[in-house]
Amino acid sequence: MTLDLNLVATLPVLTPLLAAVVVLVADAAVPGEREVHLWLAAAGLVGGALAVVPGLPQRSGDARGAFCLPTGECLYTADRLTSVLQLTALAAAGVVLALAWQDWGRASRTGRAPVMAALVLGATGGAAAVPAAGDLGTLLVALELATLPAVGLVALADPRWSAERRARGVDGAVALLMTSLVSFGLVALGAALWVAATGTALLSLPATHDPVLLLLASVFILAGLGFKLSAVPFHAWTPVTYTTASLPVTAYLATVSKAAAVGAAVVLVRAVGEVDQTSLLAIALMAALSMSVGNVVALVQTDAVRLLAWSTVAQAGWVLLPLASLSSRAVHAAGSYLVVYVLGTLLAFTVVVAVAEYHGPDGGAAGTSLEAHAGLLRRRPLLGLPLGLALLTLAGLPPAVVGLVAKVVALRPVAGDGTWWLAVVAALNVALGVAVYVRWLVRVLGPAPLGSAPASGPVPAADAQAVPGGTAAGRTPVRVWTVVGVLSLLVVVWSVSPVGVV
Repeated sequence: MTLDLNLVATLPVLTPLLAAVVVLVADAAVPGEREVHLWLAAAGLVGGALAVVPGLPQRSGDARGAFCLPTGECLYTADRLTSVLQLTALAAAGVVLALAWQDWGRASRTGRAPVMAALVLGATGGAAAVPAAGDLGTLLVALELATLPAVGLVALADPRWSAERRARGVDGAVALLMTSLVSFGLVALGAALWVAATGTALLSLPATHDPVLLLLASVFILAGLGFKLSAVPFHAWTPVTYTTASLPVTAYLATVSKAAAVGAAVVLVRAVGEVDQTSLLAIALMAALSMSVGNVVALVQTDAVRLLAWSTVAQAGWVLLPLASLSSRAVHAAGSYLVVYVLGTLLAFTVVVAVAEYHGPDGGAAGTSLEAHAGLLRRRPLLGLPLGLALLTLAGLPPAVVGLVAKVVALRPVAGDGTWWLAVVAALNVALGVAVYVRWLVRVLGPAPLGSAPASGPVPAADAQAVPGGTAAGRTPVRVWTVVGVLSLLVVVWSVSPVGVV
């Protein structure tokens, strides 16, 4: 048997993985060199993103294949939707790297910077590989590559943290590790049943297969992906890990890891969606439970990170919602919603990171409480306005029209398929979601607490060391404002000219 390798098509995956190797080699060659590892990591992510670009203009039905068998099946297949998911993961990882730059750059003195950079690159390479998987072996390896380095990111606590805070970080890493092991076990069991049902490890179904075993296989794989997607009832690890990891790592888990999980769900639905209505009913139930439980619990949260954790659970339901339909546009609707969710969540986390750092490097609860954002629009309008845009995007309210369009696009396949009970549940959760984010937005727009001084872009010189990347001049670093500006601009442009389906 011969393989048509076509490694050029796999560059979105290979580039960050090769960059991870280069980072470790550079650490051995120039140990202790400040920030060089982070620049190499940034180059790897940018290179991977550039490698995705040729796949974006592809027409429906076209795909870039690699490791293709003589029979025509490819173990790596990247169509337009796959390219969008890959670009989302790589771009989100780049934003996280920018948010963590100062902390990880400072960590270069302790030898942690190259490790953190290599872990981000490895996990992002796995996330880029998941939606392109054409066989079960590639899918399993890519999923674990996207997950296990993230466990290391959670466990490697900031050395400036207190002993209690570091211990809680380890607890969060253990919760994520145990979840990933259970998830892998379920997906592996489902893969074994898939092979038994079809006689092949390829994700393209043969003409003859055992429908009962295939049904059981898809249910086990779906359950394993539910853990990674933070979907109910597999969500319990999410608030624990989110609130114990550092904020940039939490942003990574909420965006890049979710892009990998959605990519795997898209691969599964594409493989069995046309023949397995029962597994699609399971997706519908997970979607309904996730958005309902996530929104209800988020309504009573007083901490921004915990609120975003439960928001992730609720948004997982919206991502799964269109996948419960047999419509051919369902997977594209899920991809569209994921991109919008990642955009809004990254913008919110960027502001939360900036606000939290005023309360010291230990990341105490005071820094991430909703009260810490009270009057933010008046005190720091250049942060308050982007946070408002992020919340409106997640809520699906104007003027952030892109969030509203994403919800309409997610609902359209379900309504078109006649699954009215699920459409009604989703409509009710629109109202619940609005209440969740408006509750936060009211604090941002409200009066500033007594004793707080107004500020816009610059921060007080005394606080320069408390702000990531704070300079001697006491100003917020250019890279943070760049991230805020670019993400806000994307929300505005996409709201003015919304594009419904990727």
